[in-house]
Amino acid sequence: MASLPCRYHLMLSVQLQQLRDKLRRSGPLGLTACAFLDYLNIEAGLAENTILAYGRDLTCFTEHCMAQGVRAIEQVQPPVIYAYLHTLSKTGKAETSISRALVAVKMMLRFAILTGSIKEDFTSMLEGPKLWKRLPAVAAKEQVLKLLNAPCEDDPYCLRDKAILEMLYATGARASEVAKMTIPNVNLKIGYVRVFGKGSKERIVPLGKVASRVTAEYIEHLRPQLVKPQSGDFLFLSRTGKCMDRIDVWRIVKKYALRAGMPKNVTVHTLRHCFATHLLTGGANLRSVQEMLGHVDIATTQIYTHVDLDRLRSIHKQFHPRG
Repeated sequence: MASLPCRYHLMLSVQLQQLRDKLRRSGPLGLTACAFLDYLNIEAGLAENTILAYGRDLTCFTEHCMAQGVRAIEQVQPPVIYAYLHTLSKTGKAETSISRALVAVKMMLRFAILTGSIKEDFTSMLEGPKLWKRLPAVAAKEQVLKLLNAPCEDDPYCLRDKAILEMLYATGARASEVAKMTIPNVNLKIGYVRVFGKGSKERIVPLGKVASRVTAEYIEHLRPQLVKPQSGDFLFLSRTGKCMDRIDVWRIVKKYALRAGMPKNVTVHTLRHCFATHLLTGGANLRSVQEMLGHVDIATTQIYTHVDLDRLRSIHKQFHPRG
C-alpha cells in the first residue's frame, strides 16, 4: 500500500493531468497555458502545489477568454484582463485571490514573450487590487520556551516531538521541510542542516546547541525503535516507521501549543515567524534572515521589521510621558 506522501503526490499528478486535458480542449490559448505549466515544472522546477495553483487560475482565465471570443494568446489585451478581474471581484473573490490570478496571467504573458508568441510587453502596466499588509502572528520568547518544554517524559514520542519543535524554532523551516529532513543532511557536530524548500531549492541553516543536543538524543534513544524497512534515511519517523508529512508536524505543534496554554491560532508558521522576528530583534542582519528563511525576495522578509516596529511603538506608548 502506498504511503501517505506517495498518495498525496499521486493525487496532485492526477489533478494536474485533468487540468492539462481541460486546457488542451480550449484551443490555442489553452495550449499556451499547458506549455507554460510544463515550463514551470521542467525549467523553473516549481512544486506541484504551486503549478496546480497556476493551472487552476489559468483555466478560469481561459474560460473567460473563450466566452469573450479570445482564443489565442496574441488576442489577450489589457481590457480583456481587467474584465476578467472585474468578473472575479463580482463573484466575491478576495483581493488576495484576485491578485494571485493576475500574477498567473502576467507570468503566462511573459512566457509567451520569452517564446516569441507575442511581441508587446504590457505586463508592467497591469495593476491588481491593493493589498493590506498583514503582520504575522508572533509569540513572545517566554511563550515559545513554554511550547518547547511542553513535551514530557510520559509522552511515548517525547524525544521526537521535542526534537521537531526545537528544529522548527532553531531553523525557521516550514513543516514540509522538517518532515523531509534526512540524517545525512543534519550535521550535529558542526551545527547546521541542509534544508530543501519550495522548488527543491537548497539552503544551509545553522543549528543551535540545544536543538543539536535534543536531536542527538532522539536519534540515539528513540529513532532506532521506530525504524522499519521503509524508513530510509528520514530523520523524523511516525509510530509506524514511515516518513512524516507536514500534517503530522502541524498536529504536533497544535498538541503542545494547547498544552502550553498558547492561543488556538498558533501553527508551525508561528514558530517560523518567531524565528525571524526574534533574530531581527536581537540584531541579526536582514539579508542573513532572508537567506535562512529561503525567501527569494527580501521584501518578503521585511515584513518582520514591521513586527518589531509595532513592538517599539507599543513600548513607546506605554512608557513615554507623552505616549
